[in-house]
Amino acid sequence: MNRDELAEFLRNRRARVTPRDVALPDAGQRRTPGLRRQEVAQLAGMSIDYYIRLEQARGPHPSHQVINALARALMLDQDERAHLFRLAGQPLDAPRIRSDVPQGTLHLLGYLEEVAAYVLNPRYDLLAWNPLAGALLGGLDARPRDDLNVIRWVFRSPDIAEHLDDEERGRFARTSVADLRVAAGRYPDDAGLQALVAEMLALSPDFARVWAEHEVAPRREQRKRVTHPLVGLIEVICQVMQVPDRDDLRLVLYTAEPGSPSHQALRELRELTLSS
Repeated sequence: MNRDELAEFLRNRRARVTPRDVALPDAGQRRTPGLRRQEVAQLAGMSIDYYIRLEQARGPHPSHQVINALARALMLDQDERAHLFRLAGQPLDAPRIRSDVPQGTLHLLGYLEEVAAYVLNPRYDLLAWNPLAGALLGGLDARPRDDLNVIRWVFRSPDIAEHLDDEERGRFARTSVADLRVAAGRYPDDAGLQALVAEMLALSPDFARVWAEHEVAPRREQRKRVTHPLVGLIEVICQVMQVPDRDDLRLVLYTAEPGSPSHQALRELRELTLSS
């Protein structure tokens, strides 16, 4: 049980729920946003003293029933709920992360000639990719296997602070960290994932700042801009799909609007890749 992080997460999520969200009267001006502690305790069916001790990181080890009640009171979604259970020392069934990619998925990567595609595990390790993805993301085939982690790339970038200050450009970095939080909840015993988080907390103040926000959300479709040295700016739609029968692997596709300059740029990059 991580009492300090549990307390921080409870305070963070309490501040995001309004009385109107949970059908409580909003009586009087509030010094801070969100629910009051006594309101959370009331909604969860526990004593205010017990809840205060949890928020002050001095409470007892909460039971499965208590965590369920808090998840309902704070209106947590499935991934946030799993994260809350992990912090409380009550992890749900913990699967493991594997590194093998099914043969059928490898065949699919080869068939996707005009789409940049790669396979990602929950640690954000790149496990396999097609030639267009290798060229678009910067010579993946030439990188050593221990330098194929997207989280490290993003937060070791010299302009990461500038990106995070820009809502649109920083969205990829923030959603990646929120997705990594999901993975931490689903795979609490994965040593590689724990080591990655510990490394980034120690080496990147920007990662630590985003991690401390306790966002918990799986990565979804979003638009992204990639500036390539050979073909210039490419605006892509980043789609994330689950690999069939493998909860620990995702297929990431970079596509562009048909007929757009970005679509033409991707085609040009593919031709350059084939001719090299």
